[in-house]
This record gives sequence, structure tokens and C-alpha cells, in this order.
Amino acid sequence: MATTRLISMHQNKGKSIADCLANRTDYAKNPDKTNDGEYISSYECDPKTVQGEFLLYKRIYSDITGREQVNNVIAYQIRQSFKPGEITPELANQVGYELGMRFTKGNHAFFDVKEIMVVSYFLGWLIAIV
Repeated sequence: MATTRLISMHQNKGKSIADCLANRTDYAKNPDKTNDGEYISSYECDPKTVQGEFLLYKRIYSDITGREQVNNVIAYQIRQSFKPGEITPELANQVGYELGMRFTKGNHAFFDVKEIMVVSYFLGWLIAIV
């Protein structure tokens, strides 16, 4: 059984939202840990341009609603960890995508990354726009 954790991702002091999103998404998309991107899936965004798309979505939301974000949360990460041998990378990717759809109800873009860890754990990164 996977352990799952919801993590608020905050803007770092002295860095722009764009830089913070880029740091986190680039780390998650590491080709050495994702079998050259094979274990990356997404909904309503392209993993290659996810940082720009997330920034655009935040701007569109602000323009439509007139509301500005009052905290420094830039995205959410749902981290899933599986025991070695418990699940294949392909199935872990499918489980992560399904979780993303349930969590966002199909209303927000996200990308799902399964990282192959040194000890054979599969770690799910799911970043959904706030």
C-alpha cells in the first residue's frame, strides 16, 4: 500500500514564482529518475512547458475573478511512495494520474511523475495549480 502525503509548495524568499516553479518541476522531471521522461503524464498541460502554463493559469484566474492570492503557496504536491516490488512504474504512473484526476476533479492542470529511486521505490510527484 502506498503512503500518500499532501505538501504545499511555497514561493521561496527572494525568488520569483516562475523560478520556484521551474526549480520544482525541473527536479521532478529529472530524466535519470523518470526513465528519460517515460514515467511522466499530464492533464491539461504539457510537461515540457508546465512552468509557463501554470503561471498563465494563475494569471487567467486572477484576471477573471479579480482575486489575488494572499499566501505564498504556488502549487501542491501529492507524494506517493511504494515499497520495493509493490508496484510497477507503469502502474504507479496510472495510479498517480487517477489520483490527480480525483484530487482536481478535472478542474486543474497537473502533471504526474514517477521517479525510480535508488532503492526501487517509486515516488509520485503530482503538482496541481493552485
